[in-house]
Amino acid sequence: MYSILTSMSVIALSSATNTGYATEADKPNNGSHTFVIVHGATGGGWDWKTVANSLAARGHTVYRPTLSGLGEKMHLASEEINLTTHITDIVNIIEFEQLDDVILLGHSYGGMVITGVANRMPERIRHLTFLDAAVPDDGMSALEVWGTELAALNVREGLVYFPWLVDTKSLPRDVPHPLNTLTEAVTFNSTEAKKINASYVAFVPEGVSRKQRAEDPSWHRAEARGWTIRTFDGDHVVYREKPDEFVDMLLQTILDRNRPILN
Repeated sequence: MYSILTSMSVIALSSATNTGYATEADKPNNGSHTFVIVHGATGGGWDWKTVANSLAARGHTVYRPTLSGLGEKMHLASEEINLTTHITDIVNIIEFEQLDDVILLGHSYGGMVITGVANRMPERIRHLTFLDAAVPDDGMSALEVWGTELAALNVREGLVYFPWLVDTKSLPRDVPHPLNTLTEAVTFNSTEAKKINASYVAFVPEGVSRKQRAEDPSWHRAEARGWTIRTFDGDHVVYREKPDEFVDMLLQTILDRNRPILN
């Protein structure tokens, strides 16, 4: 299984399936959009600065908040932080900045967060894009989505020390992640949230075929919901090396429309 625990690094190219039809007014080049980017586990808003700058250079408004206890907020890390905390982080950004018609992006663990945000405020979201991200069903935790046992994690004082952390690196860098964000189940039961057009973008690293990548349960759940499935060649943090090509793909996802689900 392709998961957060087995993926990392770089290259780029995209393809899509299940893309629906869009009107002329829908096209991303016809105006600016508001993007809210939710980073993955151990990361921070800092990790999306280059992508955000590329979007801004094309006339879009971008927010890249850092979730509680991570990035520049690492001094606030505690075992009290859970998934609800992180969902509320993003809900409050949207509320306090008075954002509407939001293009909400979630990378990796961020898929858990944007799922919860969409459930709480579907009327404020125009499009959801899951970037190599967890796609949970209602009542699932991140660990359940990844198929990871709690015992397999290196946990100290309520924080998870993932294998890719290197505390000798200069800042900014990935930092330990609050455990309770990974064990708390998400709520995804809003009928309106389930109607939001969504894209699932699977990163495909060198040596892995699209067929192999499609074995991911998150891919299956996205497909079952009628979402557009896209692939982008590269490892789990490919956006760091090819930000402009990555942004080209992001703008195309705005055109994606859910296909009807036939019972």
